[in-house]
Amino acid sequence: MRPETQVTLPRDDTTTEARLYMAIEMAEKSWKLVFSDGVVKPNGQLRLSQTSVPGNDYLAVGEALKRAKARFDLPEAVVVISCYEAGQDGFWPHRRLAELGVENRVIDSASIEVNRRHRRAKTDRLDGRKLAEMLVRAERGERGVWRVVNVPSVEAEDARRPHRELERIRNEEKQHRTRLRSLLKLHGVRPAVIPGGRGWEGYLSELERILPPAAFAEIRRESARLALVKSQRRALEGEQRERLAAAEQDDTLLQQILILSLLKGVGRTSAWLLVMEFFGWREFKNRRQVSGCAGLDPTPYDSGESRREQGISKAGNKRIRWLMVELAWNWLRYQPESALSQWFAQRFGGGSARQRRVGIVALARRLLVAFWRYLEHGIVPEGAQLKA
Repeated sequence: MRPETQVTLPRDDTTTEARLYMAIEMAEKSWKLVFSDGVVKPNGQLRLSQTSVPGNDYLAVGEALKRAKARFDLPEAVVVISCYEAGQDGFWPHRRLAELGVENRVIDSASIEVNRRHRRAKTDRLDGRKLAEMLVRAERGERGVWRVVNVPSVEAEDARRPHRELERIRNEEKQHRTRLRSLLKLHGVRPAVIPGGRGWEGYLSELERILPPAAFAEIRRESARLALVKSQRRALEGEQRERLAAAEQDDTLLQQILILSLLKGVGRTSAWLLVMEFFGWREFKNRRQVSGCAGLDPTPYDSGESRREQGISKAGNKRIRWLMVELAWNWLRYQPESALSQWFAQRFGGGSARQRRVGIVALARRLLVAFWRYLEHGIVPEGAQLKA
């Protein structure tokens, strides 16, 4: 079966040394490995070899590498470059492949080019072949083939777990409260107190007299789940406060949180998210990379006589994007004399509500760049005030 997309590859390998390319198509039970030495056959197709190994079996991957080197007549010490799509397996395959001496690339799945036909064949075999062809093209210097994900260290990845868990727990707490209100309304009861709040336990004893037994039992169980989620939320919030209170000078991440939270309008919770999720372990070269990583960069459409703005790309970290929009509104409130607030007032202050909503996204992008310069170079945003 021929691949659906014909890719023209250079016939002469311009690399200075032989290489073995390996594309990994991951599934739950098995992995499809597609190997290539980068040589193009007379028919214009890349020379490939395929095999399957059990999923997450790195000993089998090592054995497959040895067989591929022998098949392509490559030396044992040949440079091996691999790739796989970012997914549920996370970054641990990348680290295990590095232990095998493999130079791996984690690929953003959304950046992979696809055939735009309405119906196209899709199998692990075809996807593996396509990944291998794109890997060869990317390693030979072709730009724009795909986007490679920046892999965090084990420590940086682990530091993201507490605030992400806290985010989920807060959402679960809202869901339990909404569920309790809905259960009460089904029986014509409008709660006189906030579900799970002060006085809720005493209010439950009153509900027991007016609600059917099964309905009250369900509400009691839902209340117990809400109480458990609340206790876990408080425990996580307490751990964050204790860590910040005991922050040492050599703890760079916590010091960045404290420094960022010195700005009026930026709380420690927001600073924690910005540092642990964004600034703490990523390295940016310019402001375009900063806004692009958050998905706040513009996407103009300029073709022929048609010119319009399509809005922001939304291709970056959604947590940072949402947070920066909220912080932009806070910045207008708590930093009205800053240069950014003055720019917003001149540009969008007299406009409609819709224009202000558009403008707040532009302010969020500029504010994120200002935070980066503040943490990276110590440049306080112009006109901004620090907390006493």
